[in-house]
Amino acid sequence: MRKQEGRISDVMSLGVSLDAINIIASRNPSQNIVISGYPVPFSSSSRIQGASHLLNCSFSLSKMDNVGSPSLFPLHRCKTIHLVRHAQGIHNVEGDKNYKAYMSPEYFDAHLTQLGWQQVDNLRKHVHSSGLIKKIDVVITSPLLRTIQTAVGVFGGEGYTDRMDVLPLMVANAGNSSRAAISSLDCPPILAVELCREHLGVHPCDKRRSISEYQCLFPAVDFSLIESDDDSLWKADVRETKEEVAARGMNFMNWLFTRKEKEIAIVTHSGFLFHTLAAFGNDCHPLVKKEISSHFANCELRSMVVADRSMVGSDSSWTNYPGKIPSGLDLPSSVADEKNQENDTPNSLQK
Repeated sequence: MRKQEGRISDVMSLGVSLDAINIIASRNPSQNIVISGYPVPFSSSSRIQGASHLLNCSFSLSKMDNVGSPSLFPLHRCKTIHLVRHAQGIHNVEGDKNYKAYMSPEYFDAHLTQLGWQQVDNLRKHVHSSGLIKKIDVVITSPLLRTIQTAVGVFGGEGYTDRMDVLPLMVANAGNSSRAAISSLDCPPILAVELCREHLGVHPCDKRRSISEYQCLFPAVDFSLIESDDDSLWKADVRETKEEVAARGMNFMNWLFTRKEKEIAIVTHSGFLFHTLAAFGNDCHPLVKKEISSHFANCELRSMVVADRSMVGSDSSWTNYPGKIPSGLDLPSSVADEKNQENDTPNSLQK
């Protein structure tokens, strides 16, 4: 009932009542009704059904009308995030053919395929040629092998040469990669975070190995935010629900606003991205909503701006300027007019 009332109120906001719809339909049985410039087919032989159909149409059209204007947020309450799905993993190849393959222990903490590494190389070229690599303050990665490999391959430094004072981001042939070591020089820091992991439970490909193992493979990746060495989150017989993944995704988004960095790359997973982003864009045009929340391809990157509407973060602006330095009289004429009208009102009443 509440949903229907919402639809009626939206139609009413367009200046069309339900009774008016039925009257117009009965008088114009063979014509379309036009609301907000949109023709809507209507049949007088099914006024009730047609009215309901029109309410649905009007509701969606009303929403489209309402989302036509831009949104405005203070810059210091926004962050730019660059979302990346990992490159092709060995589990993706068989999983595309047969979903049951995701249940195979053979794909425990799946590593990238050679095709996946080619995808990494191409995305790396893009982030360098576009200048994006110079803007990113930190890279957040899910602590699974395929996402860490993608993160260091795309955003890491160049080839590593042995030296005592610098650790490599990745050692040679980490995770059966057949790749040379990757340097941690001249690249943003890479931080592993559990909150942006894939759907937890049941699928062995989504179970991580111990942090101590990862630290040997990726010495310069920061694992300090992960509390347990072993994977205490993954359960063999319990699969996280879609709603739980989405809730975890919102916790992750809120956590981002506790960070000081303004431009953040996030390397994560298809399911996590899809269920998290589904909560966004409902106040946008449907095509914008699709840009936000449609499924990611392997090694796809999308750049977005996220706004802190609820004051989760505490960052102050580095571009805002308070003005009035030195101080002086600066009453705007519009405010002066309002004050003048307020002062005049009692006098006019006394007369």
